[in-house]
Amino acid sequence: MSKPKHARGIADNEAQAVLHNLRVSPRKLNLVAGLIRNQPAQAAVATLTFSKRRIAQDVRKALESAIANAENNHQLDVDQLVVTRAEVGRSAVMKRFHARGRGRSSRIEKWFSHLKIVVAERDASADAKVA
Repeated sequence: MSKPKHARGIADNEAQAVLHNLRVSPRKLNLVAGLIRNQPAQAAVATLTFSKRRIAQDVRKALESAIANAENNHQLDVDQLVVTRAEVGRSAVMKRFHARGRGRSSRIEKWFSHLKIVVAERDASADAKVA
């Protein structure tokens, strides 16, 4: 006998992609994630493509992965996708020491982050109400 199947954590009209242990601090990653929250998926990809921040390319890859998951695994319409959530979390912290004057040292903390991007298919009737 096997264990019962784990219930899906997100809705049927949603798909997600998760990145673990990104080498950037959560504060910096959250600035980039804030650019794409509640945007249409194609507009979010365009925003990340032309962003000057280093981590934006990794976030773009994760977003494209979420879009591909929606299309291939859940048969959602790519043109109707919206980035509903872009969650940033803390991961490990590397602790290093930096030599200072007079025989002292300072601690340097190198933060890592987790990123979860959830895209959802918006229905056409909701668009008609907004327009």
